[in-house]
Amino acid sequence: MTANTRKKPALETLRAAISRLEGHNDRRRKVLPFGVREIDNRLPGGGLALGALHEVAGGGNDALHSAAAGQFCAGIAARTRGKVLWIVTRQDMFAPSLKQVGLSARRTIYVEARSDIDVLACFEEGLRHGALGAVVAEVARLSMTASRRLQLAAETSGSLGIAIRRWRRQTDAADFGQPTASITRWRVSVLPSIPLPVAGVGRPRWLLELIRARAGECADFEVEACDEKGRLSLPATLANGSDQETVGQRRART
Repeated sequence: MTANTRKKPALETLRAAISRLEGHNDRRRKVLPFGVREIDNRLPGGGLALGALHEVAGGGNDALHSAAAGQFCAGIAARTRGKVLWIVTRQDMFAPSLKQVGLSARRTIYVEARSDIDVLACFEEGLRHGALGAVVAEVARLSMTASRRLQLAAETSGSLGIAIRRWRRQTDAADFGQPTASITRWRVSVLPSIPLPVAGVGRPRWLLELIRARAGECADFEVEACDEKGRLSLPATLANGSDQETVGQRRART
């Protein structure tokens, strides 16, 4: 055996260790499809990566957009298997709204934390637990170091991690633009519902922005909000032939 042959396995081991520290994993991840072809086609593997960290924020700092972001996350968590750990920093969670998108109270464990430090500690511990389908946490600031720890914890257990970015001051929202180790980053904004032919309120609609996707393409989508099974759908006018790409603006590959 030559010296070069002996060095090769050691070099590959070192590269793998560096990759894990950076929050990357070359193993093929399992995914959770949205069931909407236009969205799944933009995501590597055809869906939202499990065993990974994802970020979601509302399109504004008001309660309406925050509620939409929360329901989007609840719809995703509802379609995972097992219990869901939901970590909050404010006593404004309206549990019945989560049930409307398929996440029942029987499956959800709520934890209230006082600070981002406590949130991140609970977040990481929940992801490392291994018996949870998803861990959702409200956090204002998320550094690269903290996000790498969360990403590694999710990769180890296979649990889905979702960081809901919420800010007490709009000036803090700039932190959402900073780089993190998350696999995807989403923004959810409320749109007017489509008028019904009879008196009543139509199904809520969202502007869903995929603003970062590792090894994927970013895009915008107009969707109808999650139903009672946590599933999104396209508005009828788009599903019946209109091209979703004309609604959203295609962005550069990240």
